[in-house]
Amino acid sequence: MPDTKQLRNRIRSVQSTLHLTHAMELVAASKIKRASERMLESRHYADSAYRVMAILCGSAEGNPFLADRGTGRVRLLVIAGDRGMAGGYNANVFRAVREYPGAEILPVGKRACDRFPGDLLYAEFFSGKDASRIAASVCGDFAAGKLDRFGILYTRYESMMQQTACVRWVLPFEPPEDVPKTDLLFEPGKSVLLSQAVPLYVAGTIMSCVRESFCSEVSARRMAMDSAGKNARQMIDDLQLKYNRARQGNITQEITEIVAGSGM
Repeated sequence: MPDTKQLRNRIRSVQSTLHLTHAMELVAASKIKRASERMLESRHYADSAYRVMAILCGSAEGNPFLADRGTGRVRLLVIAGDRGMAGGYNANVFRAVREYPGAEILPVGKRACDRFPGDLLYAEFFSGKDASRIAASVCGDFAAGKLDRFGILYTRYESMMQQTACVRWVLPFEPPEDVPKTDLLFEPGKSVLLSQAVPLYVAGTIMSCVRESFCSEVSARRMAMDSAGKNARQMIDDLQLKYNRARQGNITQEITEIVAGSGM
């Protein structure tokens, strides 16, 4: 028969875990609205920057940022979470990294910085200055021929229930097939303006991916904590049932012993 003391301690332990998961769920839920708003703002900016780039690259042949040099030297900005307990969020990112064994990694997010060497950059507090600094370094190295391809490994937000780790290739810039036509005149010229616009486009894309990844992280954490809370409550119910049965069995045994003793 199970020990009632052990069952009681086990119930208290699971209840403590339930309080923790519920608190983390509330914190994640409080961040989702703001994270979603910032994600949508960054998406609009990145889409607008992409359209401007598409217009500028229409007749800018020979620009180094448009040259396809193959995939020999790849640099990846890997965006993971600042914390754990978010389901498979971080695991999916690190699993995707393994598909690029020779890539140079630039980590963002504490979990990514713990795994890969680099400066500590938190995804939640990632700023426009950080994005501009990384973009300037990447664009300078790409123009100098020090790397052939630059991409961002982030988590795309599909919905509250689904987030997908994927790579968004940024350099070399690949214009859409249907480049929009325009009668605008550019001074000093499309090629010069394109070289100046590329760092802004790269920085905007980095910022958009970081914010989308953070929104995915808090959404994944909320769902994971909600699932953990449901499992904890089910476990408490099961343990409580076992405890009641064990306690009833002990009472029955004590009554039996008293009755047997009185008849002697």
